[in-house]
Amino acid sequence: MRKFLFILIAVTSILSCNSRKNNDIDVSSIPVDFTVKRFDIDFYTADSSTLPKIKSKYPLLFPPQPDSIWLQKINDSDERELFAETQKIYKDFSQQKEELTLLFKHIKHYNNSFKEPNVITMLTNVDYDNRVVYADSLLLISIDAYLGTNHPFYEDYPFYIKENLDKEHLIVDVASAIINQEVLPNTKRTFIDKMIYEGKKMYVMDLFLPSVSDKEKAGYSTEKYNWILHNEEEVWRYFIDKELLYSTDTKLNRRFLDLAPFSKFYTEYDRLSPGSVGVWVGWQIVRSYMRNNDVSLPELLKADEDEIFKKSKYKPKR
Repeated sequence: MRKFLFILIAVTSILSCNSRKNNDIDVSSIPVDFTVKRFDIDFYTADSSTLPKIKSKYPLLFPPQPDSIWLQKINDSDERELFAETQKIYKDFSQQKEELTLLFKHIKHYNNSFKEPNVITMLTNVDYDNRVVYADSLLLISIDAYLGTNHPFYEDYPFYIKENLDKEHLIVDVASAIINQEVLPNTKRTFIDKMIYEGKKMYVMDLFLPSVSDKEKAGYSTEKYNWILHNEEEVWRYFIDKELLYSTDTKLNRRFLDLAPFSKFYTEYDRLSPGSVGVWVGWQIVRSYMRNNDVSLPELLKADEDEIFKKSKYKPKR
């Protein structure tokens, strides 16, 4: 892969913007109505006299156990430190509420049956695998998983994990959680089908978060983002040369689709690449399909992945 040896250069503002302007729409008149409840504050400022009221306010968050267990958790020194650190960043949640409002407005523009969920902020001891949970009328956000890439709490985490544990990525995770519920599961088995299925979800994110950069939506560091911009053609050529597109080998999921520190081409340059390059390629195929075909979003989501591929006229950037 010849371009792996090239020195990566800074991305221009045109590249980083990509086609976002085409997705900008006026959603100012779309009404949304939701609450943000600060369970983290309510819980960690409670005492024995106020705890019953908090339990009544958040019944779903209190599995049956003695109040003494909850009070012990509230007063635990590590828990107190975690709460104090999150308060430094999220004592005021108004900026995040504005971002959520804009996201919900965009979702309702494309899906008028969407009902915006009420939001509860909480602490989960940095459970980054479940940092956002969306269940129809409720959205749970673990704000202790968004304290910043370099926060000491995350120092033992792999970089590809902690690089997205910041407040800028919070809205991306929320959008992703909702999209995963809105888009029907994929039942296809070929690698190209899986790539395009993931690309569909990323294209929906383009529409829901038009002002968020591709780098942030992809969850890549600057270096990894630059790499895929300059090596997309080489990645595609690799997939073609190795006859991977119509392979049903499930190992390709781990190599090119799953969250990972890098993708696995089995070359000495693998560590320069970002993980999930197959998702990136699928995203660009879907974008190309939408540019070259007069298709609505519902039609895109219903379209067969192989049909999308054949009609996309996809040509990777050189």
